[in-house]
Amino acid sequence: MKTKDVIYDLRTKSGMSQDDLAEKVFVTRQAVSRWEKGETVPNTETLKLLSNVFNVSINTLLGSPQKLICQCCGMPLEDEIIGRNSDGSLNEEYCKWCYADGTYTYGDMDELIDVCVPHMVKEGFTQEQARAYMKEKLPNLNYWKKYEELSDDGQFEEFKKTLIDEINSLGIDDMPRVEKLNALVGKYVNLEYTLPGGEKVRFLDDNATYLGNQLASEIAEGVCFGVLANMDFILICTYGEGGSDPELILYKKR
Repeated sequence: MKTKDVIYDLRTKSGMSQDDLAEKVFVTRQAVSRWEKGETVPNTETLKLLSNVFNVSINTLLGSPQKLICQCCGMPLEDEIIGRNSDGSLNEEYCKWCYADGTYTYGDMDELIDVCVPHMVKEGFTQEQARAYMKEKLPNLNYWKKYEELSDDGQFEEFKKTLIDEINSLGIDDMPRVEKLNALVGKYVNLEYTLPGGEKVRFLDDNATYLGNQLASEIAEGVCFGVLANMDFILICTYGEGGSDPELILYKKR
């Protein structure tokens, strides 16, 4: 699709008039009309505003001239999995698992490979093929090439270690020790929990990234513990056989 068609399609699907869109991106209705006729193309700053309004990448607005891949893990990028800057805008360099709310979530290449390999095996790779592919691919991606420049000097890794220690110190019976926490993006917005005190909350929010893990447990066949955490809370759940809805067993406000 051309830019004119993309803008028209997004605007009409959003139920906006040309006047509505013009107001949101600080231009005239005539400017929007010219875009949709293909007479002009929005400038860079206006493309950023349109990206925020429609929640799509600038690449999509321009008709997807590039094949975007995450510059941390190498995953092909679609709009729905692009990471976000601290101001909520999309960052077209990274996926939302590697870059969340302006924070790079991986500082160890081997740890990232360990996370990616099981997913690649599900796609038909052998473990050896997947690991060899990632070891060759990652060093050529911008994040790892510029790691010294982009790194936060280990601050996020230290936060993860502190959080792991805090989770392990909770002393939950039969729960395996937490060794790693990975970035997770939720599809659990329909799961509602009642916290101590009666407050009802939903986990996870699809627009937020959390740290978490799913732990093999010896308490019963087919049962495991799940851990979710961020700056504000620690949530421990049990998951039944077949991936049944989790049961909240502990919530701790940090």
